Amino acid sequence: MTGSDTPDWPKPEWLAKGKAAVWPPYARFDADALPVVSASGVRLTLADGRELIDGIANWWSACHGHGHPHIKAAIEAQLQRFPHVMFAGLAHESAYRLAERLTKRVPGDFSKVFFTESGSVSVEVGMKIALQHAMITGRRYATRFLSFRGGYHGDTLATMPLCDPEEGMHAMYDGVFNPALLADLPEDDATTAALDRLLADSAREIAAVVVEPLVQGAGGMKMHAPQTLRTIRRLCDRHGVLLIFDEIFTGFGRTGTMFAFEQAGAVPDILCLSKALSGGTLPLAATLARRPIAEAFESDHPAAVLMHGPTYMANALACAAANASLDLFESEPRLEQAAAIAAQLGSELESCRALPGVVDVRVMGAIGVVQMDRQTEGLRHRFPQLGVWARPFRDIVYLTPPLTIGEADLSRLTAAVHQVVSEAGR
Repeated sequence: MTGSDTPDWPKPEWLAKGKAAVWPPYARFDADALPVVSASGVRLTLADGRELIDGIANWWSACHGHGHPHIKAAIEAQLQRFPHVMFAGLAHESAYRLAERLTKRVPGDFSKVFFTESGSVSVEVGMKIALQHAMITGRRYATRFLSFRGGYHGDTLATMPLCDPEEGMHAMYDGVFNPALLADLPEDDATTAALDRLLADSAREIAAVVVEPLVQGAGGMKMHAPQTLRTIRRLCDRHGVLLIFDEIFTGFGRTGTMFAFEQAGAVPDILCLSKALSGGTLPLAATLARRPIAEAFESDHPAAVLMHGPTYMANALACAAANASLDLFESEPRLEQAAAIAAQLGSELESCRALPGVVDVRVMGAIGVVQMDRQTEGLRHRFPQLGVWARPFRDIVYLTPPLTIGEADLSRLTAAVHQVVSEAGR
């Protein structure tokens, strides 16, 4: 098998004709794809009538499920006014209201929001803010970044060097770009001391430290304790280095709190958000800066203007969707649902621990992971056969369902994971 489909399932004409022209992500040209014709709640409907329970929430973004009526209504209302206007010299209510709400909703003294269209670009903007902040404050020599083993921060050219070169997806580019300084997460005395020494030796050239709070997502769903974030914050303060939290995956309830860093009580200088920001409906990302960082850009320094401006930044439709998504976090019990998912995942995935080939089972919030002693991509075709959608990668089989999923549907997902992992270990 080269993909998630099987040869005996009928394919619509558009899929057969278009396959020759489409360049798929993270796959060879001959990879199969399942033709989706509608999506509602936690279900994807395929062209042949089959329904799959979405176990990964649209790549971790559809926190309210697919097609929530409140978000759809907000998008439709905005579309009646206009779908988009350029954000340079023009303004619209959806973006300005969203920026104000985010600065109030995110813990800490965040005062400025810069909108882009994707998570990778939001990290790049965070990097540019850190670089220009260094120029403004007389640290022009601070041009490097420090990131952590097991991390992933995007596929664009500037974010690839932040990713773990050994365990990430960009090993083929080794030597092409100036790599970030790489450290182990400070999870014990030895790794804390090592990070302290590295910062002491290199702080002069570091514009910022970048980390995914609590869970390193695409690097393998590796989890760490809140104390790790507190340690990183303390060491950054000690050595005068800015700190960027990449909450593209972890933000908006996925780890059990609205933002993962809330569990640590450690606030970054710059925060990157995307994925669930629009409820998984339209491309949108945001980079937030704390007040002291933003105030530095009020100077007359030539670097005080952030030279970035995507054509579709602050897209009105996407901002309308994001405002509606925030409404739902205020009016519906998403965090309570995340807690219930965490409890059920912990209970129902635990039996996988005894299966052959299983290295670890771990859960944090609405994230459940079964780690194996082998690569798992070859298991992908089994999940649609069992009526669910999951996409194992590297050595893990994982679930990140919509926060709205019901107990019975979640049990179908965990049962499918148990069955597939059991078959793989035989």
